[in-house]
Amino acid sequence: MRKIISLICFLLPALAFAASPDTRPELRGDAPDRHVVVKGDTLWDISGKFFKDPWKWPYIWGMNKDTIKDPHWIYPGDVIVLDRASGTLRLGQGGTGSSGGVIKLSPKVRESYSDHDAVPSIPASAIAPFLSQPLAVGEGELNDAPTLIGAREGRVILGANDVAFVKGLPADKGSNWQIYRPGKTFTDPVTNEVLGVEAIYLGAAEATNFADVSTVTITRSTQEISKGDRLVAPSGAAVNAYLPRAPGSDISAHVISVYGGVSQAGQNTVITLSKGARDGLESGHVLALYHKGNNAKHEGEEFVLPDERIGLAFVFRVFDKVSYALVMQSHLPVQLLDRAQTP
Repeated sequence: MRKIISLICFLLPALAFAASPDTRPELRGDAPDRHVVVKGDTLWDISGKFFKDPWKWPYIWGMNKDTIKDPHWIYPGDVIVLDRASGTLRLGQGGTGSSGGVIKLSPKVRESYSDHDAVPSIPASAIAPFLSQPLAVGEGELNDAPTLIGAREGRVILGANDVAFVKGLPADKGSNWQIYRPGKTFTDPVTNEVLGVEAIYLGAAEATNFADVSTVTITRSTQEISKGDRLVAPSGAAVNAYLPRAPGSDISAHVISVYGGVSQAGQNTVITLSKGARDGLESGHVLALYHKGNNAKHEGEEFVLPDERIGLAFVFRVFDKVSYALVMQSHLPVQLLDRAQTP
């Protein structure tokens, strides 16, 4: 075991964090005084046990987002205490203090087997495959990528352990490669601008010989791999430590894809939004999801019904013009062209 120093003073309400009264999240009527963290908890779920708006994280945890970049500082066995006076959560001890029930907070040393024991912000298993594999690339970007042109023994469909041949494979980018196939084209439903192309992850390969026509061995296969598929050098894992918060500006995007090729999404489903880094979106931003109001006729007159808020989406990976988000809450199915905007 190794020692992990946890300075609980970081969890004290940050004096630099200023919030107007209307941003203070509302307590749940059944909010407990404390919660003991167990394996499988997420920080979003813990916040939701106490507050109606679990995404208002900087206020809930008394954070200053400029000073605390990594929220992974809570572990199973920790006790989360609700300070009803300030409307914030903090780490505390299991019992009450000796002075009027006040819990004294102080730095302490925590023993843990691994940083991986820390409670994640959102369900890690739901987004893990999307952090380094599915991609949104520029239009035509895959056209210039190394291309699989054939296989040993004339195989047409390839899988793990098969040997294949690739043209245009550079030797200066290492021996490990990911295999993709161009998928759907992402288009802005409002402006018709082409935002990029979804690159469908098929598997991985290891180069065993570099030449005009290089030799690779398929090391992993999630779908059938065939002639014409493209190879891309791994970009490394995306950021997976998040501080949930609303964007600092008004952002309005649309749901342009539901991962898996379906037309509707429920909770813990990954969706693609029509806005990205150039529009101000960042990993950790939380957006409200809305269904567009239907048209209705009454006494010969036609009305447009108000848009209906149906849930929340958590942005976890951002590209230039599009981003991936996880549906965190939804009381109705999220559909293509639903709107996602600053809550």
